[in-house]
Formats: sequence, structure tokens, C-alpha cells
Amino acid sequence: MNALVRYRVARVGIPCIWRRKCFSSGNEPAESNRVTPMLRHLIYKIKSTGPITVAEYMKEVLTNPVKGYYVHHDMLGEKGDFITSPEISQLFGELLGIWFVSEWMTSGKNTAFQLVELGPGRGTLTGDVLRVFSQLGSVLKNCDISVHLVEVSQKLSEIQALTLTEEKIPLERDAESLVYMKGVTKSGIPVSWYRDLKDVPKGYSFYLAHEFFDTLPVHKFQKTRQGWREVLVDIDPQVSDKLRFVLAPCTTPAEAFIQHDEQRDHVEVCPDAGVIIQELSQRIALTGGAALIADYGHDGTKTDTFRGFCGHQLHNVLIAPGTADLTADVDFSYLHRIAQGKVAALGPVEQRTFLKNMGIDIRLKVMVYLTNTKYLHLKFIYK
Repeated sequence: MNALVRYRVARVGIPCIWRRKCFSSGNEPAESNRVTPMLRHLIYKIKSTGPITVAEYMKEVLTNPVKGYYVHHDMLGEKGDFITSPEISQLFGELLGIWFVSEWMTSGKNTAFQLVELGPGRGTLTGDVLRVFSQLGSVLKNCDISVHLVEVSQKLSEIQALTLTEEKIPLERDAESLVYMKGVTKSGIPVSWYRDLKDVPKGYSFYLAHEFFDTLPVHKFQKTRQGWREVLVDIDPQVSDKLRFVLAPCTTPAEAFIQHDEQRDHVEVCPDAGVIIQELSQRIALTGGAALIADYGHDGTKTDTFRGFCGHQLHNVLIAPGTADLTADVDFSYLHRIAQGKVAALGPVEQRTFLKNMGIDIRLKVMVYLTNTKYLHLKFIYK
């Protein structure tokens, strides 16, 4: 593939008061410190095998097939635990749709492309992107488009289907298949659901990951006089149904991911993010396309960013596991290193800058004008 192939990275920069900052110091209400099914599961696990890594803790709490937070919760929206940009305004998704069309045109107008979203939430973002595709139908009329959603939550996949698909066309379901659900969007585009990116067919694709990487499990390390020591989760010896952080007594395998010239005294590393970036990079290098990643993150400068969020409030990550979202800022410098040499990695840039460059100010003025015009028209009719 030529050098014009892009692997783009965009970092979220617009403040969002509903969304993740840092976990609280532990002054939660008494009712939040309850023994949840997930807490019982983790205590049993720790008693059986010893303290677990923060990465294993996050993986169990968020994606355990029986008790996982993401698997069985609808966590988005006013009644959930956090709100993301697509749920606030259609402008975000519309501008991303324009970006994808622009990239498609710049790279030669391939006769077909796949739109692949990782962790599509309620399907709102994909819906906004597809609306742009419909509005630009004359531009895309000779292009065969398909949608592929990577989603581990059965609860959210059902909501996505309600948001995106045509009600008159029944969904195809096969829980044992790599493609566990199929349908047709309201604009007539085929859409498929997968549990893993590796199951998505290879082909010319545009990949979208919005607030996806910040939920992947991280290993946490603290620099000590004896060198780097991994932070683990253990049972508090003073309270049998309470968890606490401890330091590993010796080195652990994940320490290999720490850079030899690391200057910080606390580091979070996410091997799973590296695996996904490798997969994305290889796919783009092989078949073409681009990827856009939008997330809370940094350029390898932050330290302790692991936090919880419940009911739009900061939440201690070790309290009532399974009832709150867990997240950590994305280290974009790590993603950049993984992609380097395979594809062109651009960014990160703040979301504010990206959206302004895409013309969000002009689009907003147009929407306000149209809204006011409709209002005046109705006022005239019904006066």
C-alpha cells in the first residue's frame, strides 16, 4: 500500500462534565460499599490464586460473561453512568462521516469499503455517520458499503440494532457464529455484529474507535528503590469483604512493556491496546483504508489515571465492582510506537482542533439558522 494510507489518531479535548476524570478518595456513601456478586467472585478468585493484576481486575469487572459491567448494563445516557459526544449532539458523528468520505475520495474512491466500529455504544455514532453517507448518496452511489460492529455486550448490541436496523427486515441471529447477528440498516446497508476485531472480514475498511481504548485493561507499575513493581489487587486483611491495592514483591512479566528510559514514577501500560493497533495496522497496510481513534489520553506524560464512574459521579474503583465503569487514559505515544513502520500515524490532536478543522463552527451556525427559520415559519402559520 502506498504512503497515503493513513492511520489517524484524534484525542478527545472537549471538556465533558459527565465523563471520566479520576477516581475518588474513598468517601462514597455507605450503600455503595456493598458486597456485589462481582466482589464475591473476585474475593474467591484472589483467595484461590493470590492477588491479581489491575488488568485482570478490569477485565473481570467489565467483561466477565456472567457478571461483567459492559455485558449486562446499558451504561450510557442520563440514566446510565456516563454520556459521550455522540449522545450530546449529532454534529460529532456527522463530521466524522464527512472525514471518512473525504479519506475515501482522497485514496482513490475504492468500489467498496467496510465501516468498522469498535465498541459502538448505542449505535448513535454509526447512525450519524450513515446519515451523512445517505446525504452524499450521489458521491457514494457506485460504492458498495457495509457496516461491521465489534461489540461484546448482548444488551448493547440489541440497542444498536434498534437504533440502526430496518424493523421490517428480521435480524439473523447465531450465537455460535463469529458473526452473531446480521441485519440491514434503515438506509439499506448490510450490518453485522462480531465479538472480536479479528473476526471482521479483511478488506478495504475505515475503522472507528470512540472511547473504546480507554476501557481496555491496564497494568499499573510503581517505581520503588528495588525497581519497578506492579500494582496488584488484594483482599484487605482488616476487612474480609474489602479490596485494596498492594505492590508485587518482585518483577512481573508485564514489566517488559515499560520503556527503558521511562522517567515517570508511576506507569500504566495496556498490552491489549497494542494487540489491537497491530491488527489495525496490518489490515490497513494489507488492504487499505484508515482508522480514527478518539479518546481521553496523553502523549506518555500522565501517571495514575485509573478511575471509576457511576451515576455520572466519580467512584472508587475498588468499591462495589461490577456496578461502575472503569477507565484509564490512553497512552497515544504507545499506540504510535506500535503502528510505526507499518502505516502513517498522524496525531494525536485535540478533538477541539479536529472538529474546528472539519468545520464544526459553520455546521453549527447552519443548524441554528435552520432551526430558527422553522420556528418563525411555524409561528407565522399558527399566529
